[in-house]
Parts: sequence; C-alpha cells; structure tokens
Amino acid sequence: MTRRLAEVAKKVGVSEATVSRVLNGKPGVSDATRAAVLTALDVLGYERPTQLRGERARLVGMVMPELQNPIFPAFAEVVGGALAQQGFTPVLCTQTAGGVSEADYVELLLQQHVSGVVFFGGLYAQAESPHDHYARLAERNLPTVLMNAAIDHLDFPRVSCDDAVAVEQAMNHLISLGHQRIALVLGPPDHVPSRRKLAAARRVDPSVTVEHALFTLEGGQAAASRLLSRGITAFICASDLLALGSIRAARRRRLSVPEDVSVIGYDDSSLMNCTEPPLTTVRQPIEAMGRAAVDLLAGEISGASVDHDELFFEPELVVRGSTGPAPHPARIPHPEARTGA
Repeated sequence: MTRRLAEVAKKVGVSEATVSRVLNGKPGVSDATRAAVLTALDVLGYERPTQLRGERARLVGMVMPELQNPIFPAFAEVVGGALAQQGFTPVLCTQTAGGVSEADYVELLLQQHVSGVVFFGGLYAQAESPHDHYARLAERNLPTVLMNAAIDHLDFPRVSCDDAVAVEQAMNHLISLGHQRIALVLGPPDHVPSRRKLAAARRVDPSVTVEHALFTLEGGQAAASRLLSRGITAFICASDLLALGSIRAARRRRLSVPEDVSVIGYDDSSLMNCTEPPLTTVRQPIEAMGRAAVDLLAGEISGASVDHDELFFEPELVVRGSTGPAPHPARIPHPEARTGA
C-alpha cells in the first residue's frame, strides 16, 4: 500500500496523504485532483478500491491493427491530441502477429473502466471476422466510435472517408489521361471499404479489373504483378503501401512509372511526396476526421444524444508524379513482359 501511494503521488504530483484521502473517499480533495489520482491508478495498473470500481476512468482506448502503415500513427496523433485537450488520457492498443487480439484488448479496457474506445481499421470492417467483442461493448453501453466503414449491423457512431468519391476521383483522373486498362488493387474481399471502392469503380466502368491483397507492400507487389501480366496500364490502390508495392512490381518488369504504368494510392500518408516518383494518392482528411471522432465520443461520454448515422468526409486527389498519359499502344506492357531480377 505504501509503495502504491508513493507511485501514484509521484505520478500526479501531490502528497501521499492526498492520494490516501481519494482512495478512502475522504473530503477535502478537488474534483480535478481526485480524477487525476484515479487516472494515475489506472495507468499504473493498480486496482481501484472496491467502492470506486463502478466509476469510469478518464482513459480512452485507441485500438488499431498495426503501426507499420503510417496512416494509423497519423490518426493516433490527431485523436490522441484531441482527447488530451478534452481531459482524457489516450491508451494506445496495437495488435501484433501472435500477440494480444482486438477482443483481448476490449476485455482489458473494460477491466480498466475506460471512458470510451476509438477503433481504427478494426475487425468491424471485415464482414467474415468475429464481432462478439463489439457486442460486449454495446451491452456495457461503453461509448465507442469506429473510424471508416463498418459492417451494417454495428450500432456505433462512425466517421468515414467517402470511398465512392475517392475512387470516382481516381478513375476520372486516369480516364482523362487516356487510360482504358485500369485495375483496382484492394484489400480482402470481405473488407467493407474495399467493397465500396469496387462498387464505385464499376459504376464508372463495369469492366474494371480487380485483385485483392493483404494491406502490405508485398501484397501490393504480388497483386500488381498478376495484373501487369494482363496488360493493365493504371492501378488504383486501396492504400499507399499497396501502391508502393505496385510500383515495385512494375520496376521488377523493367517498366517505367508513369511512362508505362500509372499508380494511384490512398491515404496520402507521410513521405508519399518523397518517393520516386512522388505518389499520386487520395488524401484522407485525417485532422477533420479525428477531431470529429473525438467530439462524437465526448458527446456519448457526457450522455448527450449522438447521431449513430455514418459521418462521411470527402477526400482529395493529390496529383503527383506517379500518374501520366496512357502509353502509346506500342508501349503497353505485354503479358509476357520479362521480369527483372
């Protein structure tokens, strides 16, 4: 107990006597100090006293599938900063291969009496994945916000970039450059944002070609390689990593970007203007989306009436050096194009 008092007191910057008064429910402590002590108790991993366990901490979980894709740290920075401005402490929960699962993180966050959770690119976007842990959140009435498209039956506030508008912008850009052999490199077939992108592309061109891949550079390279064998001259990719993989696939076949093949990414994550060539991509409005998600969450936490309809934000096509005019028919990649070493 003495060690716990000392650690919490040091964390908050108050005396051990003040911490003791909070833990024992004694008067004479301001609401702000009391909240800070309880938050420190949660952060340090100590259990709250029995009489305080029913109260939620000022902690908010930020659950995301990875940090290798730079779009997720970018969202975390915006959301974490906005949470701090509203008096919450963000807790980053990142999944790793063979590590803690999304469902495990939900249980851990519930045990810590968090005030709410924001999910980024989670299993809610995959139709064939397990979703029981979201039902747990609903049963507990824990304020929850989902970033980007989700399966239909989850009744949580959602903040999304408009996938249909994104693909329409990309398709129209490539068509204006004279491309007729356009393909999409998307996430898995059950991935809801990828489904939306494909539906939008087929409204523009019903014959558009598609390959599905994992959201990795290697996945993009493999998918693009298959498409290049079919004479595709332009790619619209569901992430910047997939786009970079597509550029690598073209170069392995000794093709030039954008002279032989044009590539468009999605996200406009960090350093995409520093690649060679700089990547044409669809920019998600990260700042606006992140702040909207926090506003929705804070409203739910305060008990306000929050609309659970999906809130759409319009993307912006950022044209750089990876797209150009369709190649002359004589330069269109042949299905038997030689693969480089």
